[in-house]
Amino acid sequence: MDSNDVRREWADRSGEYSPAYYAQLGSDEASEFLVSTLERRVGQDARVLELGCSSGRHLAALADAGFTNLAGIDVNPDALDVLAESYPALAETGTFRAASIEEFLPELPDDAFDAVVSVETLQHVHPDEAWVFDEIARVAGELVVVVEYEDGDPGTVTEVRGGIPLYVRDWSAEFTSRGLREVDSTTTTRDRVHVFEPGK
Repeated sequence: MDSNDVRREWADRSGEYSPAYYAQLGSDEASEFLVSTLERRVGQDARVLELGCSSGRHLAALADAGFTNLAGIDVNPDALDVLAESYPALAETGTFRAASIEEFLPELPDDAFDAVVSVETLQHVHPDEAWVFDEIARVAGELVVVVEYEDGDPGTVTEVRGGIPLYVRDWSAEFTSRGLREVDSTTTTRDRVHVFEPGK
């Protein structure tokens, strides 16, 4: 499956792992970690971008905690409709766009957001598109938080049900090699969490 196929799979996703599926799940352990980390490290006035926001459940948790400058992108256009239905207050106050990471990030200026976060999204970035990690480091002014699968040997590929590839990576190495400093790391029930700050 090439990079275009991967994006198409997520753009058309319904049923399991679709925006409606995640909206029903609501906030979770990752949401709680994002809230506590961002409160401590950047504060509630921070400009926050979530990559692959889906129905907005993690951003909704941030909004409930008092964050006021929230943005999200998702490759699936239906995600924003589900977000508006599930979290109308967030939809009204946040900024959202249906776009792929690959098309959206290059449009942004340096340090466009104080914090860039991703929950189980970057693990689906095709190896041919790994340059987007450079873009994340460029547009994040103060913080990058990744909550991603990391169980396996870096460079191997596993599959999400339905045949969508999941690329196992060493997330610490991915971002420290791009000039960021890792300032925290922990595990959730499902994933590994890494917190980075610019190495400036």
